[in-house]
Amino acid sequence: MPTLDAAACADLMDELTGITAHAAEAILNFAVTTGLRSKADGSPVTAADEAAEAIICDGLKRLAPDVPVISEEHAAREKPEPSAGGSYFLVDPLDGTREFIAGRSEYTINIALMTDGAPLFGLICAPALGDLWRGIVGRGAERLSFASPTEAPTPIRARPRPASEAVVMVSRSHLEARTKSYVDGLPGAKLVQSGSSIKFCRLAEGSADLYPRLAPTHDWDIAAGHAILRAAGGSVTAPDGTPIVYGTNELLIPAFLAWGDPASAVLLKG
Repeated sequence: MPTLDAAACADLMDELTGITAHAAEAILNFAVTTGLRSKADGSPVTAADEAAEAIICDGLKRLAPDVPVISEEHAAREKPEPSAGGSYFLVDPLDGTREFIAGRSEYTINIALMTDGAPLFGLICAPALGDLWRGIVGRGAERLSFASPTEAPTPIRARPRPASEAVVMVSRSHLEARTKSYVDGLPGAKLVQSGSSIKFCRLAEGSADLYPRLAPTHDWDIAAGHAILRAAGGSVTAPDGTPIVYGTNELLIPAFLAWGDPASAVLLKG
């Protein structure tokens, strides 16, 4: 399995952006309920999910044929073989399918490049908003409009935590009791509900401060956001401050805390 570094990610970034823009256009051309059904775990999937996945996976195979791809919809059909070494792509072709079905704009495409068990590159596109965020750990992060390819990218940076009213991003569809209890214990927190991985992007661009999720989620749901936020100066850790462990047999992350300002992290003990 090849190992790609930050320089290799930089070389691939524009082509990865083009592949993602193609997938975004395909999603926008689908009616939200086309091919709607439930997967074995009860989560919804649509024809848009599957069309975007096909475009992205085909594009990645042409761009980097030796780098394995783990994608959400394929993983639902055939269990992938995660690896702790080398590099591989993690793809969520339509993160926030419930938001997409509900007609909201808060759904995304997530692509991450994992190297030696950690996210090195991340790209998140919000087709309905026309926005795209991307970043390479150690080389910075940026935001651009995929609808305006001639527009120059804007560098983004996470902000220091404000002295009052920190903005806390929480899930619109998956806010469970443990996360709510944690947030309720933070003084001066302003809750903002949002769908999909856009929550990471709000931290990375300096418009929010914390995104906690104290319930399980899949690797492909957070890896791209993890890379972008780290590239922008933030952090993503387990609730006790230890590193996130990717590539388990079930490709599940038990819980995490994402901070724009790592120095302000309020961790869970025990």
